[in-house]
Amino acid sequence: MRIAISVTGQDLDSSLDPRFGRCPYFLLVDPETEEHQAVPNPGISAGGGAGIKAAQEVVNQGVKTLITGQCGPNAFNILTAGGIKILQAPAGPVRRVLELYKQGELAEVNAPGMAKQGMQGRGFR
Repeated sequence: MRIAISVTGQDLDSSLDPRFGRCPYFLLVDPETEEHQAVPNPGISAGGGAGIKAAQEVVNQGVKTLITGQCGPNAFNILTAGGIKILQAPAGPVRRVLELYKQGELAEVNAPGMAKQGMQGRGFR
């Protein structure tokens, strides 16, 4: 099973980008093997509707889980309609985000407009 992570670069040494709709890439990762593939985010250069374009790309990739910092209500609605579970993580190294995912430490977002509740103070050093 692959998951999608909003990231600043194209590999596991990248950082999570907290801006879902405007992140440069989505890293599609198999959490067990850490095999990964970077997919450019078509929403990054959109004048409007960046979150919608980004959400459609994630749905089209066939993942069942997205890890990001925050996303707006339109993206949330598209993602959840596509059967994707959204998990919230603080900005930091992708390898650390994967550790938190494997440990079940990331909060699931169940309402549009991800607030950063529950993730305060959990940043990386």
